[in-house]
Amino acid sequence: MKMNLPKVKVAPPAPIVSGLSETFGLSKTMATAIAMFTIALCILAVVWFIRSAPPNTLTISSGPSGSKYQQYAESYKEILATHGVTLRILRSKGSQQNLHRLQSTQWNVDIGFVQGGIADGKTLSNLVSLGSITYQPLMIFYRSPTPINRLSELMGKRIATGALGSGTHVLALAILRANGITGAKTTLLDVEADAAADGLLNGKLDAIFLMGDSTSIHTLQTLLHSPDVQLYSFTQADAYVRRREFPYLNKMVLPEGALDLGKDLPAHDVVLLGPTVELVARKDLNPAISDLLIGVAQEIHQVATIFQKQGEFPAPLEHTLKINDQDELQVGADAARYYKSGKSFTYKFVGNFWLASLINRIAVYILPLVLVLVPAIRFLPNAYKLRVRLRFYHCYRRLIRLEREAFGELTSEQRQDLLHRLDELEQAVYRLKVPASLADQFYALRGYIKFVRGQLNTPAPATKAG
Repeated sequence: MKMNLPKVKVAPPAPIVSGLSETFGLSKTMATAIAMFTIALCILAVVWFIRSAPPNTLTISSGPSGSKYQQYAESYKEILATHGVTLRILRSKGSQQNLHRLQSTQWNVDIGFVQGGIADGKTLSNLVSLGSITYQPLMIFYRSPTPINRLSELMGKRIATGALGSGTHVLALAILRANGITGAKTTLLDVEADAAADGLLNGKLDAIFLMGDSTSIHTLQTLLHSPDVQLYSFTQADAYVRRREFPYLNKMVLPEGALDLGKDLPAHDVVLLGPTVELVARKDLNPAISDLLIGVAQEIHQVATIFQKQGEFPAPLEHTLKINDQDELQVGADAARYYKSGKSFTYKFVGNFWLASLINRIAVYILPLVLVLVPAIRFLPNAYKLRVRLRFYHCYRRLIRLEREAFGELTSEQRQDLLHRLDELEQAVYRLKVPASLADQFYALRGYIKFVRGQLNTPAPATKAG
């Protein structure tokens, strides 16, 4: 006996790959936003990579012609040139003008020599020290038939305190003030080093203050060899270095005969005072350049002199400015790191400044981007395929349950219910957004649905009566 089964309408198949499947199941708006964000991130990384490149030209504010500062600057220029960096030298009146130029944006000065102690009370938030590079003794020359023991004996005299803009001028006024000399009875003149030396030798001045930041070596040698001029020895040197207003001063000794053994010059030990000289930079100086500069400073200043031991400088001595900085992105932290552990690992391994800088910038800006984007690009397709497979597995579970329920004798109502549920499952499969790589699984699932439908539409064999 034939059974009249109702016809079941089957929905037409939907396209296997829809528009959304090409964007990993995301809407076009979301996919576009993600793509734009990724492109912007790449552009930003490239911009940072380019802007972080160390400059090939630097500007230094040095000192007057012939001064120690000028000689240092010439040495820096020569060594930096071997590393492909050009150093532009701006001559100045001394430490105070160097500090002013570093603070100003008009001069575009990157580094400068600044003596310790001249920045008291000033706001220097945009500057940082790369370390102290040498001692700078203060030399006081005077005319007198007998040696003087205390600076207070210069009261009422004609004294040259150094040119305005020099560190000599600042320190000279501070020391004279500590001895009660403020200019009320004493003539204080802001005279440059050469003019001051000539005035002292010609008897127009009684005493002059000179330092290496603003005085030529020739001028110092002329005065030291002059029989009419004496070099003051700080008999109270220990008291000076312990006073609160002079924490930056150091006691130094010029030994007998140190300048000329044959002429026994000086004829006795001379006690001097002086600050250290700091290599000061702007905080926006490229960190790679700061490493290079400290390395150059080691080549120039590590040699022994009359006042310093071999390898004593450069050193992380802080007077005018701090070396370490809480902001690890700023150059002060790089200087502190250099003094603790030396050159960066890349610089030590490669040996070339520019190549080491390139590798470091790639490691900082490009490598993290690659480590994030490459796994993300590989993860998205796999994640989307896994998501589609999980939906396939869900459909298979529903199909398996339907097939199990179809076993055995079914009433007409049970059969209709199973066919209706099978139609719903088929509609759900048609709505799946499937990439082309999973098309075989899509068609296989449709084939299994068709197979189960065929079983449900096939009537069970009639049972013969005994």
